[in-house]
Amino acid sequence: MASNTAARQLLEFAKNRLNKFYNKALYKPPPKRELSEEDRIAVNMGGTAPPTAAPGGIAGTGITVLAQGKADPGPAPETASGPYKKKTEESNGVIAMIDLLVKDLDKDMTEAEAEEKNSQSDYEQSMKDSADKRRQDTASLTEKTSVKADTEAELETHTDAKKAVIGELMATHEVISALHGECDWLLQNYETRKEARAGEVSSLHTAKAVLSGADFS
Repeated sequence: MASNTAARQLLEFAKNRLNKFYNKALYKPPPKRELSEEDRIAVNMGGTAPPTAAPGGIAGTGITVLAQGKADPGPAPETASGPYKKKTEESNGVIAMIDLLVKDLDKDMTEAEAEEKNSQSDYEQSMKDSADKRRQDTASLTEKTSVKADTEAELETHTDAKKAVIGELMATHEVISALHGECDWLLQNYETRKEARAGEVSSLHTAKAVLSGADFS
């Protein structure tokens, strides 16, 4: 944009210089120099104003953006011989060409501004979307963190409950093992105990009968 602006200024400068020679009515003289208060006092007292500094830039135009390097000027143009004649038609063609170049630059600058505006709009929308996405992600992260904390608390509760159940299960297994040992002993000695019990019953009957006066001799 800066280069196009400088090129447009340079073309307008060249066009104005051509108008100064070919179309004086269209020529725009440079603004009058504003003297400082000290210079005005010196002039009013009969003195002279300090000389105006020559403008820098490209060929003394004051345009410096494009004057980044010195191009090779090439050979000097040939000088015309004979009396000088104004070529109005050729000058008008050159001015028209300059106007065309200026229009092209204006078009490029307008397109660049529109593209920059669209890019800025896209960038702002992208930043807005990114901010919304960040807010959603933050809310989602907060929710998931809360769910994780609740899940970890539930896991700890279930772990403690599991330990308690395992303890009860081990105690139950110990009881079952003890009962199983007793039952196995009873089963193994059932016949012996049965015979012993039968002998005891018989002895009791005999003793009862003796007490009742029976004589087994």
